[in-house]
Amino acid sequence: MKAALGLEDGRYFIGEGFGVEGETTGELVFSTQMTGYMEALTDPSYHGQLLLFTYPLIGNYGVDRENFQNSRVWASGCVVHELCTQPAGRSTLSQFFEEEGLFGITGVDTRHLTISIREKGTVRAGIIVGSDDGEEAVQLARSAPDITTQALIPEVSCKEPWNMKGSGPRVAVIDLGVKKNILQSLSHRNADLYIFPHDAKPDEILACKPDALFISNGPGDPVQATGAIHAVKNLAGQLPVFGICMGNQICGLALGGETQKMKFGHRGANQPVRYKDGRIAISSQNHGFVVMGDSLPEGCQVTFTNCNDGTLEGFEDEYLELFCVQFHPEAHAGPHDTEKMYFDMMMRRLI
Repeated sequence: MKAALGLEDGRYFIGEGFGVEGETTGELVFSTQMTGYMEALTDPSYHGQLLLFTYPLIGNYGVDRENFQNSRVWASGCVVHELCTQPAGRSTLSQFFEEEGLFGITGVDTRHLTISIREKGTVRAGIIVGSDDGEEAVQLARSAPDITTQALIPEVSCKEPWNMKGSGPRVAVIDLGVKKNILQSLSHRNADLYIFPHDAKPDEILACKPDALFISNGPGDPVQATGAIHAVKNLAGQLPVFGICMGNQICGLALGGETQKMKFGHRGANQPVRYKDGRIAISSQNHGFVVMGDSLPEGCQVTFTNCNDGTLEGFEDEYLELFCVQFHPEAHAGPHDTEKMYFDMMMRRLI
């Protein structure tokens, strides 16, 4: 099948389609990871985005369902340079996209697109599978809503509270699109997890008698997560509060800080972060918004910064017992530099 990728700035690219015929739109973002493409595609934080992989060959180990971070693909579409057609021992990514009714385009210059996004920033884009009409793809891109205006979190959050039983401290999790491996990282440390929808009220959360509150990752603009912001405002100081990715941003907003949309964000598995004691770790990341460190109130200390651009990668407030990181310490599919650093610290404070 022919396929076209159009950008809101008027450019378009013609390639081969995979998946099913049709069209999709989203914010075009790139990830630098070389493995873990299924983890990325099934990460709810990519809801509303077209995911471009910078690594030139995607699909070389097929579809590994055991590593899905959610039961379905949340990325609106997929852009790759070359798609592997003969992976060992598993179905191909193309077959999976066709079975699941998904949209992808291959055979485009992803290096050129990545450089363009780094220079100009993320753009709205549209993919048409089954047509090589580039102008139509451009018009499709221009019709797409800006990601900052979209209420994406209710679509990825659980609908009802549920329990993931454990023998250790009880942790209330506000699900903004939580990755499976975050829950598994806590469960492997015996945490008794009570997972709540995005708009859970503080009294509903307290009713399970938690030892701590945890705010998950999620898609879109963090200011849209009004329920989670309200919960942290009301519960910080009553309970220890922990957050990852969007959870970091929610906690910053709840304390009166500000967030800002980044030019192209951090997405991949090779982002260096510097801890406050000088140690440097390589981290997995997926975010397009950042907490402005100088907007945080007195009492907050920046704990991690990005070695590449100096942006905030974590902060804490010892008095409120609030500890957040912007990167993904559960790091599926790696690296694992920060996994024990964060989750072991969290459990030590609760035991």
